[in-house]
Amino acid sequence: MNAEDRKIPTHEVTYARLRDMILFGVLQPGQPVTIQGLINDLGVGMTPVREAIRRLAAEGALLPQGNRRVTVPRLTRGLLDQIAFARMTIEPRLAELACAHVTPEFIARLAEIDRPIYDAIRARDVTAYLSHNHAFHFALYEASQAPVLVDMARSLWLRFGPSLRVVVAREGVLALPDLHVEAMVAMERGDAKGLAGAMERDIGQGIEQVRLALDRGEI
Repeated sequence: MNAEDRKIPTHEVTYARLRDMILFGVLQPGQPVTIQGLINDLGVGMTPVREAIRRLAAEGALLPQGNRRVTVPRLTRGLLDQIAFARMTIEPRLAELACAHVTPEFIARLAEIDRPIYDAIRARDVTAYLSHNHAFHFALYEASQAPVLVDMARSLWLRFGPSLRVVVAREGVLALPDLHVEAMVAMERGDAKGLAGAMERDIGQGIEQVRLALDRGEI
């Protein structure tokens, strides 16, 4: 197979880029965006943008509007409660399953992924904090060898991420300290339950910050 055959299709690249714009808060909850604006921002044609919108709308990450516009849905308390329940159920289980496949090399790779989070916290770099935090979680979750649960977790992060970005941008990254070291210590011990508990606490702090912001009417 030559390099051209291995090239990632434009529609997949467009989907991934638009997904990341949602996930890391480039598009904020309730912010209307025109399809033409997305075409300009992404530098691709109408067809891949429409396909990406269709897929992300099916995942609940975008809400089509009239007049060729889309928006990121706003969280309500009811939606947050559902997302919180699902995340706190699925993600600790993924971590627990992953523990059976952990090696010293894998822990070292996670440590390398995690290290820039401390730099982002010190620099108060919200985008870097969110992207490296996401990378850490999903490197761990993918080790679970439970692809259905991983896909569910990805969908939940798409619904949750834009609101988390708003909160972190307002409160600062120091409001969400990195608890991943606790998770890696549990991995080193081969403690699956301890790993699940560490990830549950890590997830819970973000959910609580978003819940407080919702209660104050800030998002």
